[in-house]
Amino acid sequence: MELFVFSDEHFMREALKEARKAFDADEVPVGAVVVVNNTVIARAHNLTERLNDVTAHAEMQAITSAANFLNGKYLNECTLYVTLEPCVMCAGALAWAQVARIVYGAADTRRGFHLVGNNLLHPRTSTTSGVLAEECGALIKTFFQQKR
Repeated sequence: MELFVFSDEHFMREALKEARKAFDADEVPVGAVVVVNNTVIARAHNLTERLNDVTAHAEMQAITSAANFLNGKYLNECTLYVTLEPCVMCAGALAWAQVARIVYGAADTRRGFHLVGNNLLHPRTSTTSGVLAEECGALIKTFFQQKR
């Protein structure tokens, strides 16, 4: 039996579904999914407005959900797909969770973790950037244009 492996684009589209939920709820449209063994084990989007919590970013929600699913705090066999480059806070949490891989769509030129360097992440964490970047970035741009 042959195992089918989904592409990064496939899972980023799943993260985009979450981002659209955030958009519809008037939250900054960032979505995330956590994948292990080719299976989505956690889905999340920004909840900062709903929860009145500045730390309720999509990545933070996804980390908690995935850890609960796995019944453990380390995500060292997991890949996080997120529509926007994680901020410094989220990168720190992803380091503590020892996530194996981070795949993000749009770069965050104002608050992204790359502004401070990759040393925020766990040494074994790999990153892939720019997956469906235009689509991910367009959703965020549309959201903020509507706010102005």
